Amino acid sequence: MFDGFDLEMLDLREIRVRVRVGGDGPPLLLLHGNPQTHVMWHRVAPRLAESFRVVVPDLRGYGKTSKPPSSSDHSPYSKRTMGHDQIDLMTALGHSRFSVAGHDRGARVAYRMALDHPDVVDRLAVLDIIPTGEMFARGGRDFGLSHYHWYFLAQPAPLPEKLIGSDPDWYWRWHTTRGPDTSFFDDRAVEDYLDCFSDPETIRGICEDYRAGATIDFEHDTADKEEGRKIECPLLVLWSGRGPIDDWYDILEVWGEWADDVRGWAFPCGHYLPEEAPDETVEALEAFLSEPAPSIRSDR
Repeated sequence: MFDGFDLEMLDLREIRVRVRVGGDGPPLLLLHGNPQTHVMWHRVAPRLAESFRVVVPDLRGYGKTSKPPSSSDHSPYSKRTMGHDQIDLMTALGHSRFSVAGHDRGARVAYRMALDHPDVVDRLAVLDIIPTGEMFARGGRDFGLSHYHWYFLAQPAPLPEKLIGSDPDWYWRWHTTRGPDTSFFDDRAVEDYLDCFSDPETIRGICEDYRAGATIDFEHDTADKEEGRKIECPLLVLWSGRGPIDDWYDILEVWGEWADDVRGWAFPCGHYLPEEAPDETVEALEAFLSEPAPSIRSDR
């Protein structure tokens, strides 16, 4: 699934990371979402590796990467801490400045990195999200019902861990197959997702990610917005035209409050853009990440 990529376990300052690295060219970091692993990029990463040096890790708490203990404020699983992990990883691989693209939870790590480290992130692409603080601040009944897991996974331990742990295979499949069509999932990818999700420590790590989202991540976003801090690098926003956020928000208007250089559009697919629409994802990322990128239009 990742022809030409090397698979490694790298020791960083705080964690051990499972990561694949391949290709030649400018460095590009790809970050996955919940409840998946880096393998979700299997249809995209090899093609991007024709033009970029592509780094594809499992996030802290996910996959085969470490799941360290948390704390009362959940800071070990904040997107700020996860962002530090990625900077440590890229530094270890010899990259002091790079572009990053993230999907779902990985996109939340990615935009936090761009806010906290503008001297490190060259270009940023986020897939199917708006900022965490905006999701909670603008959310209502429909958000709570559709994104139930934002509240369920954030409940105090061990409630969600015990409920999910009673049948993790069933929960993973139910959670990811709520859309009208999930035939796009590759069986080999699902095997990796389920193998990792069956580990109670992975379930705990994912819950801590969401606990951090509802607390310290929300606080960080709120502080940035109050202080007028914005993403300084060019930002590409791609999202599902069949998902709820396309109905709820003017996506580019929301991100326009967080960055001055924003462009993007909706894809005619569901939430899992890199797996459902790999051709469109590769085309959009290649155009945006290449200099110059005249084909990207905010009105597309």
